[in-house]
Amino acid sequence: MIEIFVAFGSAIWLGILTSISPCPLATNVAAVSFLSKKINNPKAVLRAGSAYTFGRMVAYAVLGMIIITSIASVPSAANFLQKYMNRILGPILLVVGLFLLNVMRLNISGFTLSKEKQESLAGSGAKGAFLLGAIFALSFCPISAALFFGSLIPLALNSKVGILLPFFFGIGTGLPVMLFAVGIALGMLSVSRWFHKVAAIEKYTRKITGIIFVLVGLYFIWNYIF
Repeated sequence: MIEIFVAFGSAIWLGILTSISPCPLATNVAAVSFLSKKINNPKAVLRAGSAYTFGRMVAYAVLGMIIITSIASVPSAANFLQKYMNRILGPILLVVGLFLLNVMRLNISGFTLSKEKQESLAGSGAKGAFLLGAIFALSFCPISAALFFGSLIPLALNSKVGILLPFFFGIGTGLPVMLFAVGIALGMLSVSRWFHKVAAIEKYTRKITGIIFVLVGLYFIWNYIF
């Protein structure tokens, strides 16, 4: 039971760390602010923000489940992972940790939308906000890609409740965004300043997580390879 709670907690933390990373954070703030400008009713702003957040959550959950079930459905791949997962996990965690510490860098670009298309989706209500959130979730930055593909997926493949972890990852990515949407709906001018403070804190949380990943990766390498 403790192992399951640790897995869920890790997935949520990875999601939160993804959401407050500079690139996704800027995208989320811009998107929710943009949605709020299109709607004068606070309740409608909250609905649009919720739909945008839910779109991000669903996108991550569906993508993760597809990857996990696809790998698990191939007997040879499943047997290989069952036998060598602990050996593979060490180098993966080490590399992801180095990415989080900015020791390694990688240019990654995902889906993009024109400004006109963004305006069209933003003006089409909750359904458009949902699609906007889903598309922006798939616009992976280096850090978000490292956390999702390099951390969450291996963690899920090595967990008994792995199929559920992408959903909890999505919840983690949605929490800061939802707080920002609620703040806008309530007219809290200080929310913008609060998000800037979160962005400043992010580099410290990312470095701490990166150090933990490196140490755990080295432990796995020493314990299961050497």
